[in-house]
Amino acid sequence: MAARSAPSCHLRLEWVYGYRGHQCRNNLYYTAAKEIVYFVAGVGVVYSPREHRQKFYRGHSDDIISLALHPERVLVATGQVGKEPYICIWDSYTVQTVSVLKDVHTHGIACLAFDLDGQRLVSVGLDSKNAVCVWDWKRGKMLSMAPGHTDRIFDISWDLYQPNKLVSCGVKHIKFWNLCGNALTPKRGVFGKTGDLQTILCLACARDELTYSGALNGDIYVWKGINLTRTIQGAHAAGIFSMNACEEGFATGGRDGCIRLWDLTFKPITVIDLRETDQGYKGLSVRSVCWRGDHILVGTQDSEIFEIVVQERNKPFLIMQGHCEGELWALAVHPTKPLAVTGSDDRSVRIWSLVDHALIARCNMEEPIRCAAVNADGIHLALGMKDGSFTVLRVRDMTEVVHIKDRKEAIHELKYSPDGTYLAVGCNDSSVDIYGVAQRYKKVGECLGSLSFITHLDWSSDSRYLQTNDGNGKRLFYRMPGGKEVTSTEEIKGVHWASWTCVSGLEVNGIWPKYSDINDVNSVDGNYIGQVLVTADDYGIIKLFRYPCLRKGAKFRKYIGHSAHVTNVRWSHDYQWVISIGGADHSVFQWKFIPERKLKDALHIAPQESLADSNSDESDSDLSDVPELDSEIEQETQLTYRRQVYKEDLPQLKEQCKEKQKSATSKRRERAPGNSIRLHFVHGYRGYDCRSNLFYTQIGEIVYHVAAVGVIYNRQQNTQRFYLGHDDDILCLTIHPLKDYVATGQVGRDPSIHIWDTETIKPLSILKGHHQFGVSAVDFSADGKRLVSVGIDDSHTIVLWDWKKGEKLSIARGSKDKIFVVKMNPYVPDKLITAGIKHMKFWRKAGGGLIGRKGYVGTLGKNDTMMCAVYGWTEEMAFSGTSTGDVCIWRDIFLVKTVKAHDGPVFSMHALEKGFVTGGKDGIVALWDDSFERCLKTYAIKRAALAPGSKGLLLEDNPSIRAISLGHGHILVGTKNGEILEVDKSGPITLLVQGHMEGEVWGLATHPYLPICATVSDDKTLRIWDLSPSHCMLAVRKLKKGGRCCCFSPDGKALAVGLNDGSFLMANADTLEDLVSFHHRKDMISDIRFSPGSGKYLAVASHDSFIDIYNVMSSKRVGICKGATSYITHIDWDIRGKLLQVNTGAKEQLFFEAPRGKKQTIPSMEVEKIAWASWTSVLGLCCEGIWPVIGEVTDVTASCLTSDKMVLATGDDLGFVKLFRYPTKGKFGKFKRYVAHSAHVTNVRWTYDDSMLVTLGGTDMSLMVWTNEMEAYREKRPCDSEESDIDSEEDGGYDSDVTRENDISYTIRALSTNIRPMFGIKPHLQQKEPSVDERQGVVRGSRPPVSRAPPQPEKLQTNNVGKKKRPIEDLVLELVFGYRGRDCRNNVHYLNDGDDIIYHTASIGILHNVATGSQSFYQEHNDDILCLTVNQHPKFINIVATGQVIQQTCQLQLLLFTSGMQ
Repeated sequence: MAARSAPSCHLRLEWVYGYRGHQCRNNLYYTAAKEIVYFVAGVGVVYSPREHRQKFYRGHSDDIISLALHPERVLVATGQVGKEPYICIWDSYTVQTVSVLKDVHTHGIACLAFDLDGQRLVSVGLDSKNAVCVWDWKRGKMLSMAPGHTDRIFDISWDLYQPNKLVSCGVKHIKFWNLCGNALTPKRGVFGKTGDLQTILCLACARDELTYSGALNGDIYVWKGINLTRTIQGAHAAGIFSMNACEEGFATGGRDGCIRLWDLTFKPITVIDLRETDQGYKGLSVRSVCWRGDHILVGTQDSEIFEIVVQERNKPFLIMQGHCEGELWALAVHPTKPLAVTGSDDRSVRIWSLVDHALIARCNMEEPIRCAAVNADGIHLALGMKDGSFTVLRVRDMTEVVHIKDRKEAIHELKYSPDGTYLAVGCNDSSVDIYGVAQRYKKVGECLGSLSFITHLDWSSDSRYLQTNDGNGKRLFYRMPGGKEVTSTEEIKGVHWASWTCVSGLEVNGIWPKYSDINDVNSVDGNYIGQVLVTADDYGIIKLFRYPCLRKGAKFRKYIGHSAHVTNVRWSHDYQWVISIGGADHSVFQWKFIPERKLKDALHIAPQESLADSNSDESDSDLSDVPELDSEIEQETQLTYRRQVYKEDLPQLKEQCKEKQKSATSKRRERAPGNSIRLHFVHGYRGYDCRSNLFYTQIGEIVYHVAAVGVIYNRQQNTQRFYLGHDDDILCLTIHPLKDYVATGQVGRDPSIHIWDTETIKPLSILKGHHQFGVSAVDFSADGKRLVSVGIDDSHTIVLWDWKKGEKLSIARGSKDKIFVVKMNPYVPDKLITAGIKHMKFWRKAGGGLIGRKGYVGTLGKNDTMMCAVYGWTEEMAFSGTSTGDVCIWRDIFLVKTVKAHDGPVFSMHALEKGFVTGGKDGIVALWDDSFERCLKTYAIKRAALAPGSKGLLLEDNPSIRAISLGHGHILVGTKNGEILEVDKSGPITLLVQGHMEGEVWGLATHPYLPICATVSDDKTLRIWDLSPSHCMLAVRKLKKGGRCCCFSPDGKALAVGLNDGSFLMANADTLEDLVSFHHRKDMISDIRFSPGSGKYLAVASHDSFIDIYNVMSSKRVGICKGATSYITHIDWDIRGKLLQVNTGAKEQLFFEAPRGKKQTIPSMEVEKIAWASWTSVLGLCCEGIWPVIGEVTDVTASCLTSDKMVLATGDDLGFVKLFRYPTKGKFGKFKRYVAHSAHVTNVRWTYDDSMLVTLGGTDMSLMVWTNEMEAYREKRPCDSEESDIDSEEDGGYDSDVTRENDISYTIRALSTNIRPMFGIKPHLQQKEPSVDERQGVVRGSRPPVSRAPPQPEKLQTNNVGKKKRPIEDLVLELVFGYRGRDCRNNVHYLNDGDDIIYHTASIGILHNVATGSQSFYQEHNDDILCLTVNQHPKFINIVATGQVIQQTCQLQLLLFTSGMQ
């Protein structure tokens, strides 16, 4: 099928007609190279008037609405709209991105401004608070953010003469900002009596704290500090939209169409009225001015750009025009000349020359125009109007031929027949009218088959048929000129269509994604000669398909630039160009068509660099046409690692269960047990879904991961040390270049990355907050300072970190498909590669973003799935291993060649000083020279090659290799089967570590008198493990089916295994050979147990709710236990071998008599008294306390009691291993908890002498051995966590003061509107009571001074009525009584060698002089201060920090001040 691949031709943006003048201001500047920079739609344009050439910046994904020029005038900052808008800083020479700032604003970025030296950028958002944000743009880091204003902000500027000062203005306000530390504090401008409070549209800062601003009424307001000092009235007749400061002075432009120039003290120099010039018109409104030397640039509301030379100011030169505001829908191309015609809702029709890139004619109509057509000889131009009429003009002089109105609704489409005799006109009322051109457009027919509005029309080449599309997506055919509908498919079959602009029809099926019934494609146009089809859709995307494309979901190339819906697209008459028009951005884009043969020469333009990659060869249904993925990779792509409950959800879940706890905690609960366990050895390695996760450390130990444990294995001593900082599956691991630190990433709702030291096993840094669900790949930079990580969220986010500071440097969306590997360039720390499903991308850091370019495959191959990647011997060279067994060699971003390396996928690759080593699914390790020319040596991983002393057994030959690492003269290999092998350069192989393969592990049994255990798994193997010092697998046997349970006979000679198909077998415990097998059940066997003593009976429990009892000697079934309502989960015998205790999935605890299987009812009190041979039950009074508070969410899956009946170990669904004191009566017992397993713990067993606990992880496939440490001789260790799900009062309770303070909530206070609650009656409303003196008739002031009250401070003057009342100007705080001690601590300090005391009360910081008793105050806080501290460092004398309550959800706001209080 032709549509299987994207077309190999290409479009290159050549010209954009238009300029965004509406709703934007100050967006037009001269660069240092005297080029002009502005924007239109989603494209930044750099226009060179000298060469009449445009360059385009296309890093945005939606409409650009703001622009700022760096003071050096080379770099440009642009901000866009959108749900997650971002700011791009780009170079106007190279039009490449320098930095991306994101993740802060929402809705859009309204204004931008650089500071004086260009280091910082300020941006204003379009969110409800109009947030103001200051950036260190080179690092992509936000320095400060504050809510801007409740209403829109129109302009913001740095004060170029005072550092750290900004001014913003907007709807009815102007604000003066101060940036101090990371806090932005505003002060509102005081309009006072000098001018009216009104909307300020633009501003410019000058010397001496002066600010000039343009107001809505045309006045200029002059500010000194924050006060309005004077106004320059009538500077313009209407609103002043733009103000530009330059060396010579200021230029302003307004709605009155005037430009005014002012000198540096704002005295008028000259005025230029654009409306009066030859190019001017009524209603011209200036939106942007830029004054440089003797040139002035002017941008207008109606998308024009003028250049004015000051000497000839009445002759402005028009350098760019476009359509004005209003939707743009009409587009037609001239049949013989390189001309395009557009018509818009601005009622103008315009003709553009595609060769000269200029507007050559324009005519204003009475009505908005919705469609256009030029007849075959290029003489007539027909325009369909929104009111249902259509007009025909002569092309050469735009004079009217005819105006006809037969319909009341909009005309959507019209087309002339190829022979020029008819005009078909399609209307919104579902009709198509046919008019005869020669009969002065007399109506000769109509087509009435459609039920919805007409969207597209095409004539047949012989002008005898017309096909139409309508709003329902129906395609209909009519005979011309009468308009009779054609229903016979035979008649239509042979018709050749003169043009193809219909969106439905067999030939264009491929433009629609599979399984979609949306109609978001607005326009198509077929190029029969080049066999390509161009489409335009609602998302602003232009796509190229092969023509015809018959199968849905065809591949395409896509191009972005338009921001909103693209309404129409057409090929020029000679197929040299594609013209596209944007509806809402009303811009006209002209694309150069580069056919296949020319592509070779144009390779340099192929990878269009942008954030949304433009040269993509993709389809909306990628998976339909991919070569079959390898089965292993297929499995792996299906893994999502999503959990119902994450460990981080526990605190919330516990909160929700608080009520349950309250009732339960009245009873006094048992203490946690005295014993503790310590992780001793882990069998297993995570190879089945992870790659390149195995390394040598500095001192030759081996580091890898399994479950939630980072393991450091010492191969000489056969011991392991563990990093236990993670709490869920570790998915990736990488080692620092110095081989001493390791980074590991895990699964989680907010997953963390831990960087830890392999010597001390302590975490150095933990990174969180930017990934979701999990981290799938990590890599250190060559200098070890940076770390890059990839998440498993839907967009596979890539984050670059400064890991020591824990700071995010850059972030970007990786790919919609899974990314398997990320590698940082060892030579350039700002570059990296990612590889994954059909994905190879080359990234570079740009500020807070990363810019990715897809690897360009060209003719050398196809976009394959990459499984591994490394950098080579220079910064340009990269190598990747594919899922088909090839190694791809890349230079820069181009594929140079491919080399066949393995049969099946290449899973791992490692770069050496002089060469490479690769490993694949074929189980071969290959050594290569440094250019992949020759394969120097191969090692096959086979049993025959195992070194004689090797412990453990290789399960199969040629296991799939998942990780390779070199060092210490060996090659380290990790396999999919969970084995770690060491290959000596000379060939012999040593097996170091092994575990179960993929598939859940449930079956576990410990030997009755030896330190060994048996496991059986869904991976269809039965294994015997040595728990004593050798820590190896002693025996393994493959089974026909997976198994879920096993058990040793009491004498240890036989081993019974229950399988998943309902059968079970008994094997010789030494040789694992079959003794006997039975198959009586259909569902899986869930538990199997020998009776104690001689092991006479065997109880076999199955998922179909029955327990069969067999006589071992006679091999016959002697009894069946019935009566369970659900599947059986656990069974235990009593010591006499006469009674069975059973747990079921419905949480029933049942008892059966053996061997007959009769059901018994035993009161719960009696159960305790029975002596049980084993206890693995999770139900009953004795172990009521093992169920957690959140028992609904998580299950306790297994338990096991020590032989001294003191300690009960349990395993649960969240991966916790817990120890309880036995019996655990009462709910929510106290326990010790251990995290190492990631998923559910499926089984736990104590060894025969209780010295070790063995636990199994279901989906982490690991077998963990813990040593049991008795109370007496264990040293305290941090990993011992003694806790319980609830902390009740009886655990010690609180002191009453502490309780009170613990319960104080500052939120309520902060959120209530009154800062202080008021009680009582205000003083002037109170009824005045006579004072005691007055009642006694004592003259005021003559009382003897014997009062016990403290003397009145002199300042409290008694109110002398005689004094003349002066209006109170201002209040000055003089003295504060009080100190906040009731709920604060450590908040009084000496300063200045004990001369002063500093403390706080209410919202005031107080510096109290001990000698004089005078106070000075820090009054910047606006609510209660809760804490205070003094910097003790000699460098920072007298620096104090205070923190307050604040309104947004009561976070603390910290302020630093010097205790000079000034």
